[in-house]
Amino acid sequence: MALISVSDDLAKKSFTIVENKFITKYMPVLEPNAVKVYLYSLYLYQSGSTSYTFEDMAKSLSLTDNELKNYFEYLEEFELVSVISISPFEVKILEADNIYGTPKKFKPEKYADFTKNVQNVIKGRMISPNEFREYFLLLEEYGFEQNALIMIITYCVNLKGDNIRFQYIKKVAKSFADDGATTTKKVDERLSAYTGSTPSLIKIFTAAGINKQPDIDDDKLYKKWTDEFEFNDESITAAAKFFKAKTADKLDSALTELYKSKKFDVKEIEDYCKNKNSVYNATIDIARALGVYMQNTAPYIENYVNIWYNFGYSFLSMKTIANYCFKHGKNSFGDMHEFVIKLFDEGIVDDKSINAKLASLDAEDAFIKEILNACGLTRKVIEWDRQSLAKWREWNFSDEMILEAAKLSSGKSNPTAYMNGILSAWKAEGITNTNDAINRISGSKNSATADPHASRAAIEQHFYDLRHAAEDAAEKALSRATDDSVYGEIYKQINELSIELAFAEIRDEEKARNITERIAKLNLEGDKRLNEMNIDKADFAPHYSCKLCNDTGYDKDGNACECMKKYILTLK
Repeated sequence: MALISVSDDLAKKSFTIVENKFITKYMPVLEPNAVKVYLYSLYLYQSGSTSYTFEDMAKSLSLTDNELKNYFEYLEEFELVSVISISPFEVKILEADNIYGTPKKFKPEKYADFTKNVQNVIKGRMISPNEFREYFLLLEEYGFEQNALIMIITYCVNLKGDNIRFQYIKKVAKSFADDGATTTKKVDERLSAYTGSTPSLIKIFTAAGINKQPDIDDDKLYKKWTDEFEFNDESITAAAKFFKAKTADKLDSALTELYKSKKFDVKEIEDYCKNKNSVYNATIDIARALGVYMQNTAPYIENYVNIWYNFGYSFLSMKTIANYCFKHGKNSFGDMHEFVIKLFDEGIVDDKSINAKLASLDAEDAFIKEILNACGLTRKVIEWDRQSLAKWREWNFSDEMILEAAKLSSGKSNPTAYMNGILSAWKAEGITNTNDAINRISGSKNSATADPHASRAAIEQHFYDLRHAAEDAAEKALSRATDDSVYGEIYKQINELSIELAFAEIRDEEKARNITERIAKLNLEGDKRLNEMNIDKADFAPHYSCKLCNDTGYDKDGNACECMKKYILTLK
């Protein structure tokens, strides 16, 4: 028969579930009232008593509010609970399996001098046996030298006072251990480094109205702000002031935002904060102009609008560009970003040059539309049309001659390719004005020979097909890769870092080297992912059949390439 059994009636009752590890590992060594507090906490949670207050619980257990608070803090030292808020008082029950494992027994004589020294440091209260047990565990589990741990305890008492709770000391000690500082020498070095930054932190905290004494955690943040982010004390103070950061964590968030936005100087920080609402409103306006719906503006501000603002574009010019992009089918922030990069590469940044450029592009598109109509086409203008027009003008043809070629191409199966044939034939024959072209056309009509325009159109169509087959294949390869969430994120990060690199190369060579290293690391990760997907990165670039002319049919001097000559022979 079992040692313990229950009646049928009891089996039908409700129960509070307790981990066996609590019963076997902790209950035998915990103070009795602490066991009561822990079990009652489990009962309240599992019974769903959400309206039960801290005062109600103290009254139910016949404890004062302060006694109940102390027992919770005592349980926290065993990592059975976590006090997550003091006002209002809130506690989270943890898994009954802290990092130390089963509470150990220690020989008092082994740590006799250590216990005396610790009690001499913490004079405001008597240290309980359980607290000493936790100190012993720190010594043995983390390998602290006794004097090293005493130095840490002394630092904590000097910072927080004699009534300091053990959980804060344990937190600081773990921070030292995580950094490998467990010897007296290393602890002393770290405390000395912290002491060196304390005056700066006190000055910053005082100016910002942060009402606390700087501690080790604040020192870590300060090193991040000054070493990694490269802010000076004046900039940190300005950030605290303009962001109204009243805690170190809020100041860290503010400085992280400024770092991402490339704002380091006090004046830059002031202007950024003054314009912050303007940036938000500008992002909303741009989204409306593009027809984009945003649930959250933050990523659009960080990845696009702030970058454009750093390039020197005004909010008014951004909206102007957004309106242009919408009218020309560039209906996303990504599409607009590509267009802004092109403008920036051409040095088109101020409002006047932007308006002139967009007016020029609109006029160009209007002329292309006129060409398409002359060809008998009704479709919208595409990028290939713009590239073709640029090429024809490079051949020194006037708009009048280009329109004449368009009229001759009307009714053909591929009018724009046929136009290329006509214009390239005129270029080869030195025809530079409309009268010569008309005479050439009349002569061709009276000739018994085959129409040279037709053969020229066939040549241009051939190279058009070759070139665009290669470029389409490259676009599809890149699209397939970036559709993958892993590689797509890597590709996005590389593009963003490339923009940062452009600024860093001007401002800071060391930062530029660091960014270059990060890009190289990302490229390696990207290559690994592409291998897993069986995608060759080389396929992102077009594989032209002729490396001399990239399937244009013309060499760098504008002469017929060898591949074109060979193709003409096949036509003959």
